[in-house]
Amino acid sequence: MSCLPTSRREFLKRASATAGAGLLGPSLAVGQPEPFPGAETHRAESKADYTVRIAASPIEIARNRIVSGITYNGTFPGPLLRFQEGQPAVVDVFNDTDAAEQLHWHGQFVPPDVDGAAEEGTPYIPAHGMRTITLTPRPPGFRFYHTHNRAGADLHAGQYSGQVGPLYIEPKGEPGSYDQEVFLVLKEFEPFFSQGGDMAQNFLAPAARVTELETAGELSMKASLAKGMPHGYEVGYRYFTINGRMLGHGEPVRVKRGERVLFHVLNGSATEIRSLALPGHSFKVVALDGNPVPVPREVPVLWLGTAERISALVEMNHPGAWVLGDLADDDRGRGMGIVVEYAGHKGKALWSTPPTFHWNYGRFGRPGTPATTPDETVNMTFAKENAAEDGFNRWTINGRAYPMTQAMVPASFHLRQYDVCKRKCRRGRVQSLDN
Repeated sequence: MSCLPTSRREFLKRASATAGAGLLGPSLAVGQPEPFPGAETHRAESKADYTVRIAASPIEIARNRIVSGITYNGTFPGPLLRFQEGQPAVVDVFNDTDAAEQLHWHGQFVPPDVDGAAEEGTPYIPAHGMRTITLTPRPPGFRFYHTHNRAGADLHAGQYSGQVGPLYIEPKGEPGSYDQEVFLVLKEFEPFFSQGGDMAQNFLAPAARVTELETAGELSMKASLAKGMPHGYEVGYRYFTINGRMLGHGEPVRVKRGERVLFHVLNGSATEIRSLALPGHSFKVVALDGNPVPVPREVPVLWLGTAERISALVEMNHPGAWVLGDLADDDRGRGMGIVVEYAGHKGKALWSTPPTFHWNYGRFGRPGTPATTPDETVNMTFAKENAAEDGFNRWTINGRAYPMTQAMVPASFHLRQYDVCKRKCRRGRVQSLDN
């Protein structure tokens, strides 16, 4: 897959003539996604802004290394979909697989009938069938779309497959103060079961540690192992990719000295927490999960949980050829990286480990801003029951596990609709509560 970022100025020039713009190669090509058999006939009859086709296809992650998966329009990642904030859009979704599917619009405020989640009441896209989805994209920012089928123990289904694609909703007003915009989708392939321990969480910087909860978790695990239970199944991966290519096997991100590059990074993993660093550079985080942060800050490393997105500006001021990659040597060695190449600098891309850095979301908030007093506090305790379900770990909230069935169950919590006017009046002011 080639990496073909474009400037925002270029994109805006041709926006009126195209349904969308792609920034990272064939799977994200400008205009409509890749054609499929019968596409011309369909386009002549359809008024859709985009067409997405779900089907099994090979994914070439490196030279002579091909994996199979379910993809969107025959590529990984799926095509970049660009919408205008508040402007209704139509997407035709074809399902060429033997199983009913869901296409979920992650991070968007859309009605349940098109949300793409069966638990919300969205109708399935039938096997070898199609649905026309009409939605009004909002809020603006970096979102994505993916399958919402539950994989369970099937490591070829659900989010383990290649059904992940970036989506960007253009704000009604945005200055575009950068020279290039680059979308990166992080994803692992060929998953397998193992019975190891949990990933270390020492990269996080919590405001406070709750000793009693940590102790309870440790005692629970010791008790389980003392009974002869093995560690619960975890998922490992053989191959790691950015935009469907292993490190060294795709086109580099080509930059020039002095450019400001806006990276939109999506962790499309089913299970993994990912990190990214670019030697000699820092990231100015401007948005988390598509939403502008109150205070943009520069950090040396990005950390993303599953499904998280970060938009960050990088000043290109350290010429050379560099590896933009994961901090974990093993994961980076198996593909989790991409080359960033300055104009005039060829040769082997270099990597150096950045200084230890602890990730803290509070860093992007306004210091000294008092928290809004909540109307109600809901206490939730998350816990793991080791190997409790046929060797798999079971997770609970307040001692209850989510029933993995289509049947509705009694609600654990009852909430009231938020009344903005009532709260504003009670506090004696009319300005926005969140500034």
